[in-house]
Amino acid sequence: MELNAASAPACVIVLGASNVSRGLARLTAITRRRADTPLDLFVTAGHGRSYGAASRVAMRRLPSILGSGLWRALDREALPGGGGGAAARRSSALVTDIGNDLLYGFPAGQVAAWVRESVRRLAERGSRTVVTRLPLASLEGVGPGRYRLLRMCYVPGCRLSLTELKTAAHELDEAVAAIASEFDATLVEQPGEWYGLDAIHVRRRRLDSLWHRVCDAWGLPPVATPVRGSLAEWAQLGTKAAEVRSLARRMRFTPQPVVRRPGLTLWLH
Repeated sequence: MELNAASAPACVIVLGASNVSRGLARLTAITRRRADTPLDLFVTAGHGRSYGAASRVAMRRLPSILGSGLWRALDREALPGGGGGAAARRSSALVTDIGNDLLYGFPAGQVAAWVRESVRRLAERGSRTVVTRLPLASLEGVGPGRYRLLRMCYVPGCRLSLTELKTAAHELDEAVAAIASEFDATLVEQPGEWYGLDAIHVRRRRLDSLWHRVCDAWGLPPVATPVRGSLAEWAQLGTKAAEVRSLARRMRFTPQPVVRRPGLTLWLH
């Protein structure tokens, strides 16, 4: 088992956006149970998160994934003994929620370049990386009415037509597959039935299926009984903030890690 091969805690890195934020408590519980070891978890996510540009949802702004403090934290913390000297622990990584940037107006080639740089940095740090493909089956079922509603609710500034978005999504998905092949990452498919009305958010009851599929790709052994979470865990993780964010144009800084307890240390960037 990859994550339990050493005495050090398992090191897991997750890059994503809203689906990661919505499912963080379940992702944490499932990974801890299947790894069967303490967990050092580095997460860069958040609703509307972009891989290469600062993003804003309501009054909250976050830096890009590439521009976040994650990479410094990995180099500082994800080493035996906490920085410097020894070779880095073997980590497992997930790159997911790819596609927000298309809705922000960035072309598929630019988004692919940002994703490639993210995967390259993970490979450089020795990560065993899993990349989720775009939910093309879900997107194909979207008609003009649903698309207008999606844009109105999530990205009112989006100017792409539905046809343009679908074309760009297919182009980006092909590029993502090529990136995974280049860096020996594992691709994970996302069936259309996992997704809800808006076509971009995994249904809550399907999030466990996604996380288990990722753990399968990491090589973690299955568990015989369902992994049960707790409301207290969901509430605790859901109230933690990223290291750097802007609220109503005021910069806010949150010391990291945001959780440090037996069995779990969590960094949010």
